Amino acid sequence: MIKYLIGLLKYTGMMLVLLLVLILTVIFWFYLMAPVYDFPEPKPFSGSALYNPYEGLDSLNWRRANFQVQSRAWGGLTDGRKNSNEEIDSVYRSLEYEVIATSDYMKINRWGEDLETFIPVYEHGYGTNKWHQVVIGARRVNWIDFPLGQSLNHKQYILDVLRENSEMVYIAHPRFGGGYKPDDMTWLTGYTGLEVLNYFRNSIDYWDSALSAGRYAALMGNDDSHDISNPMEVGHRMTYIHSASLHSDSIVAALKANRAYGADIFRTREETMQEKIAKIPSIARFRYARLCGDTLKVAVDKTAASFRFIGQGGKEKGRMDNVSEAWYVFRSDDTYIRTEIHFADKNVLHLNPVVRCNPNEIPGNPPLATVNIYKTWVYRVLLLASLIFIILNIVFLRLKLFKK
Repeated sequence: MIKYLIGLLKYTGMMLVLLLVLILTVIFWFYLMAPVYDFPEPKPFSGSALYNPYEGLDSLNWRRANFQVQSRAWGGLTDGRKNSNEEIDSVYRSLEYEVIATSDYMKINRWGEDLETFIPVYEHGYGTNKWHQVVIGARRVNWIDFPLGQSLNHKQYILDVLRENSEMVYIAHPRFGGGYKPDDMTWLTGYTGLEVLNYFRNSIDYWDSALSAGRYAALMGNDDSHDISNPMEVGHRMTYIHSASLHSDSIVAALKANRAYGADIFRTREETMQEKIAKIPSIARFRYARLCGDTLKVAVDKTAASFRFIGQGGKEKGRMDNVSEAWYVFRSDDTYIRTEIHFADKNVLHLNPVVRCNPNEIPGNPPLATVNIYKTWVYRVLLLASLIFIILNIVFLRLKLFKK
């Protein structure tokens, strides 16, 4: 019996070792696939014209949206195991959300896919430092990731492969977990925007780093709730989208056109769900942002404590207090201006930026980072040589131990 147990343990141990080797081989293959890039130099927005994503929009048809909430997935292994699809829908409907998308980890949640409002979304990434992305309009899940560590090249490669199979890619909670640095935003290309507002962290400085480098990164705000029974985790940070229809195509088109703004809604630790629902009518709404020549006029439907106009390098360029309409005159050295609207109840609205551009131009990201073939193959040869060296050393050590 003892010999049988010893044999079983040896066999189990061997199988675990083989499984570990298989996993490490797949991870190594992912690292081997990653190219080395040449990144376009940061170049602040410039031009004689101004791009305003809100130009011509009315004050109606603003849809409250959330693209980050986790449900029970993968047999309950991931965080979100308490949340059923029915409960998620019920809670967010009670909070007057019209666009509700569930972003399970590495899995497209198919709840409601027979509805015309359904948008396939998932949260990509399983690394140690929260290098995550919110993938919207996903056609399939892409399993490529670099869980043991990521350089700027790895981060760019993930954005590239995700973009191939989706409508939009937002970098999720960049401040949370330490996976991204503000300087990364000055170099990365090919992403739609940043999840600037998130339950776990706000990433305002990351946003300004991208904008200051001439990357038009649109804002997104999400609860990223893992427990919807906790009032602290819902109805806190959100995106408002201007769309005449709730059809998924219309919502996606509005996001691509940057017709959205973010809201950071203050709550106390003692706030109940009933109190949260009751205060919804008191939340200020954005009315318009218009350009009159070089003057930007912004208005909301109630008096704000302050309108703050933020520009290059995240610096405050202008401010008006205790008004419901404010304006800012663009100076010759202004590359972009984004507006923060603060209220006495501590709620804050964040608008997408108005930026300099050439006439009849809609600014987007700069030219995409390009693969440097020579550096890529040097990297791959060195990585493969390192692996061979490690394997040979392990084999040599085992032979040496066997002889002893």
